[in-house]
Amino acid sequence: MKPITTNEQFNEVIGGTEPVIVKFQAGWCPDCTRMDMFIDPIIEEFNQYKWFDVNRDVLPELADKYDVMGIPSLLIFKNGEKTAHLHSANAKSPESVTDFLSSQEK
Repeated sequence: MKPITTNEQFNEVIGGTEPVIVKFQAGWCPDCTRMDMFIDPIIEEFNQYKWFDVNRDVLPELADKYDVMGIPSLLIFKNGEKTAHLHSANAKSPESVTDFLSSQEK
């Protein structure tokens, strides 16, 4: 998962024609740490996406703009538009993340 540290980098990443996943997280967040422990096999399984990471404390304006009210949250972007959003309350287990990503393929 590649980190995004600037607004310009974020806009470049989400502006492409290929779908990307951006995980919003923060270093102090225990649920984010828990997700980090199970996300690698999911990234391998759903490798049709490029995966990126945003620290919501570093770029809070992006979290506000895209309605990231809780972390961790996974957002899917394509052509500069948010196409799906897995909110933090539903991102606490490998099964919930996998179910969300599988439902995007239909």
